[in-house]
Amino acid sequence: MPAIASSARASTSPLPSSLLMLFACAAGLSVANVYYAQPLLDALAADLQISTGRIGAVIAATQLGSVAALLWVVPLGDRLDRRRLMAVQTGGLVLALLAVALAPQAWSLLLGMLAVGLLGTAMTQGLIAYAAAVAGGHERGRVVGAAQAGVVVGLLLARVVAGAVADLGGWRAVYLLSAALMLVTGTVLWARLPRLPVLAAPNARTGLIVLLRQQPVLRQRGVLGLLLFTVFGLFWSSMSLPLGAPPYALGHTAIGAFALVGLLGALAAARSGHWSDRGHAGRVTTAALWLMLLSWAPIAAMSHHLGWLVLGVLLLDLAVQALHVTNQSRILAAAPQAQAQAIATYMLFYAAGSGLGALAGSALYAAFGWPGVCMAGAGVSLLALLAWWAMPGYHTITGGHEPCPVPDGSRIDNEHSRPGATACPHTATSINSGVTATTPPGNAAPGC
Repeated sequence: MPAIASSARASTSPLPSSLLMLFACAAGLSVANVYYAQPLLDALAADLQISTGRIGAVIAATQLGSVAALLWVVPLGDRLDRRRLMAVQTGGLVLALLAVALAPQAWSLLLGMLAVGLLGTAMTQGLIAYAAAVAGGHERGRVVGAAQAGVVVGLLLARVVAGAVADLGGWRAVYLLSAALMLVTGTVLWARLPRLPVLAAPNARTGLIVLLRQQPVLRQRGVLGLLLFTVFGLFWSSMSLPLGAPPYALGHTAIGAFALVGLLGALAAARSGHWSDRGHAGRVTTAALWLMLLSWAPIAAMSHHLGWLVLGVLLLDLAVQALHVTNQSRILAAAPQAQAQAIATYMLFYAAGSGLGALAGSALYAAFGWPGVCMAGAGVSLLALLAWWAMPGYHTITGGHEPCPVPDGSRIDNEHSRPGATACPHTATSINSGVTATTPPGNAAPGC
């Protein structure tokens, strides 16, 4: 089993493609567990005699577990041995999946779903932070983009796989199969994941509020993530409503096919991490926000032809995932000593935006129809673009550099603004260890 020292992460040697594929596949399989239940609610209700009005508690329990993971479990990656932590989480997830598959009553199902949401989310975000920690600074964006692509594939295909397996063997077979897959995945992860040094003391933890105060990049990218996933939630929570009604009256399978269109756009966006590594994070952000705003034009034209909706879905998912990958690569680079805590904090913005968008989407459709949803989506997209314009990062997009210094010198963000530029000469203090290091004087990057 290979061991990677902290200095190896700065190496110019690229991460092996086999290890990168392992991160992507494991993250995809992990996140899929959180979404398997969505197309199975009718089967769960019938089998366990849960009323239609209460079956939504299954999804609520899963999401509650996800939030708990972001608050308390994912940040452990900065203070404990990541490889051992991943092994414990995988074992717990296998047990939780078996508990769901064998659940005899509603209450046991809900407890199992709570555990699945907790451990599935913890593994997914932990793997992204793990991949970022293993990667060198020159390829962190590319690695995060590849891992995030695996998450997108798992998220979008979970519903399709769950429906197909349930048709063949019932809903319990979905969770039995997933438990077997996660057991195999955990074994491979234990054998292949490199051992990393624990950079923070076991009792060291930076509160989320403190982390936000210390990390301007996290604050800025968190705001963009909140608005980004509000737009995403607005669209995907309401899209099935007009498609399922006359004159379209599409079935669930046909409506679900639009997710495959979104998958193409999301996979294309994985390249954005590579562009971020090359110093173009600002350009990617600006382009993605404009694309997200413009995507609502073809989406609003759905009534003329469904082909416009296909184009809109492709553009929207391309924009959302490109910005999401760029956001993650930036915040992980800005907090090398607290990557797990940083990713957990950012994903709380993600969860809040997704929930807000989902709630608003159905309400807007009921009150104003599809035009109301499109106007709201375009409005929030414009707000995100204006917010980015007001941030310091926008005004230095020629190099893709975001603000380097903080008045109190409380964070590490000595990234190169573009190839050939030197790091900023400011003093940076690790937010967990308290160790202070000053970079050698040089030509400060734009924005310093």
